[in-house]
Amino acid sequence: MVDRVRIDKWLWAARFFKTRSLATEAISKNQIRIGGQRIKPSRVVLVSDVIQIEKQPYVFEVTVLALNDQRRPASEAQALYEESEQSRTAREVLSTRLRNDRMAHRGLAGEGRPSKKQRRQIIRFQNQSDVSDTPTDD
Repeated sequence: MVDRVRIDKWLWAARFFKTRSLATEAISKNQIRIGGQRIKPSRVVLVSDVIQIEKQPYVFEVTVLALNDQRRPASEAQALYEESEQSRTAREVLSTRLRNDRMAHRGLAGEGRPSKKQRRQIIRFQNQSDVSDTPTDD
């Protein structure tokens, strides 16, 4: 372990970003904040810093537990930080909502154009509803 690490290196080592250049780009776009403050890629991370990471559509709020400047396996990378309970529940709620939206959209859209058989069924159904909707003279 190391005692001083740049934020872009730490984000890469903690596996929030696939490359350091992606981490640097996110920092430049103000998607990474430490203690709510805008930072530069050269900012040194300290243990117990609270970092807000915006990776669309999710927002992570993590506390730094350890420092490392080398990319290690995911199990070791997860030991570098602890995500707050509020952040975790907000991400789970958003994930569930997005999944439900996708499923609802897929259900409404169907599977593309109807086949010839399905078109005949639709026309038959529409004709039945037209006959039942017409008023009768009683």
